[in-house]
Amino acid sequence: MTTMNISLPDSMKAFVDVQIQERGYGSSSEYVRDLIRNDQIRQAEQRLSALLQEGLESGPAIPADEAYWANKREALRRRHSA
Repeated sequence: MTTMNISLPDSMKAFVDVQIQERGYGSSSEYVRDLIRNDQIRQAEQRLSALLQEGLESGPAIPADEAYWANKREALRRRHSA
């Protein structure tokens, strides 16, 4: 694990200290890691939402049944054997 130092105004440091005490964090590092993890999750959810919306707007649905995947596998085999 690597170390990162940050500077905070006194009011923010006091807020972090309260969060540590009230929410049961073991340290300010644990609190910051939790904030970062939650932000990573939020960004991943936003990305997923954007991809789902893109899929919905991409046109009519195509059934992805066994025949669909068999055709995809065959096309991939032909492309790699050439």
